[in-house]
Amino acid sequence: MKDSHGRVIDYLRISLTDRCNLRCRYCMPEEGVSALSHEEILSLEEIERIIRVAAGMGISRLRLTGGEPLVRKGIAGLIKEAMRTPGIESVALTTNGILLPKMAAELKEAGLSRVNISLDTLDEEQFHYITRRGHVADVMAGIDAALEAGFNPVKINAVVVRSLNQDLYEFARMSVDRPLHMRFIEYMPVGESAGYDGTGWGPQDVVSCDEVMETINARCREEGIPELKPASKHTPTGWGPARYYEFEGAKGTVGFISPLSRHFCSECNRLRMTADGKIRPCLFSDEELDVRAAVREGTDEDIRNVFLAALGMKPDEHHDKIGTERKMSQIGG
Repeated sequence: MKDSHGRVIDYLRISLTDRCNLRCRYCMPEEGVSALSHEEILSLEEIERIIRVAAGMGISRLRLTGGEPLVRKGIAGLIKEAMRTPGIESVALTTNGILLPKMAAELKEAGLSRVNISLDTLDEEQFHYITRRGHVADVMAGIDAALEAGFNPVKINAVVVRSLNQDLYEFARMSVDRPLHMRFIEYMPVGESAGYDGTGWGPQDVVSCDEVMETINARCREEGIPELKPASKHTPTGWGPARYYEFEGAKGTVGFISPLSRHFCSECNRLRMTADGKIRPCLFSDEELDVRAAVREGTDEDIRNVFLAALGMKPDEHHDKIGTERKMSQIGG
């Protein structure tokens, strides 16, 4: 299906929950968000029905997000049902990785296609500062579990924040010895109408992907090794806008996602659905349409009409508008 600007929309991101076992500063406050009640959140059966309708309209690819999607009970069953749905070609997951050691094999067996794991630092002290709980080793164990379960690709997402002064080179080199695809994402100051969710970070903390790559290449020159070059051997499959590079002889790649410095709105192929059943045509806009009422009170045609309305509302680009009322954990990223 196409939106009003002629873009093919075939990708739906589904937030399964607004809850999480971490409290990352750019995602939710330390005390967490006011959890959705059982009645507010979509049931798995309702999500399955929405997926069937969306697939009939042309949605072929799904990504399950949160909060932390692995805290939602029944996720493996949902994946299995989604993969049985005519028209659905693949289901992916974005996770902080902490529960993967216990769940990776089950998710693979259920039919999960690929895994993205969020990790913003390799420094233990800094990790605890960002997440307010947990340990780097927990995420590393999740990465190991994903590889052992046979997921391919396994992508590691790091949000780059100037104030954090992350070791970008060390991150990038994770792609050398194992088939990991390290992706750097420009920090987006979103939440509570760009009040930056109390992170203490603002527009001055946005680091462009061009600067990130130059920082990595400068370190390569210092170490006397070849700089990053456009990826050719191991470019991962996927549905997003990342630009991929690789080190000489590496088993993985280094990717760059630039929602601010290089808008990819003209290539946007997605809609988002929140855990409480709101369709968001654009991450950066507070415009939402209620599909929960349609699935609970209406027909499949009513559900289709919500999706059609969302297509009509999808903007040509976000025009540097990055303030939203919802926190990232409530949007689903």
